[in-house]
Formats: sequence, C-alpha cells, structure tokens
Amino acid sequence: MPPPSPKKAETGSMSPDELEKVRAEIGKLMAETAKINAEARWYPFVTAAGVFAAALRLLKLLA
Repeated sequence: MPPPSPKKAETGSMSPDELEKVRAEIGKLMAETAKINAEARWYPFVTAAGVFAAALRLLKLLA
C-alpha cells in the first residue's frame, strides 16, 4: 500500500485575515531563526573566553 500523499496547500480557501496571520507567523519564525544564528556565531568566542578566564583564575590560585 503506498504512503498517503501530503495535502497540498490551498490558498484559495484561506481568508485574507488567515493569510495575514500566516505571514506574520512566518516573519516571526524568520526573526527568531536570525537571532539564534547570530547567537550561535558568538557562542564559540564566549566559551573560549570563559575557559581562558577559568585557566587564569586557576593559575592565580596555584601561584
């Protein structure tokens, strides 16, 4: 038995208000994705700085 085919999007049956809501949700998701990507870009630098600071603190305690 073949798998069920996914339903196709029917834009003709959506009201203008529903379309505007979907567009707003898409915009919100795109903004959240951009924020996550920006944070992911800086994460390695912040982690490295934290490790560096911890190493300096450890060396200061041992010296």
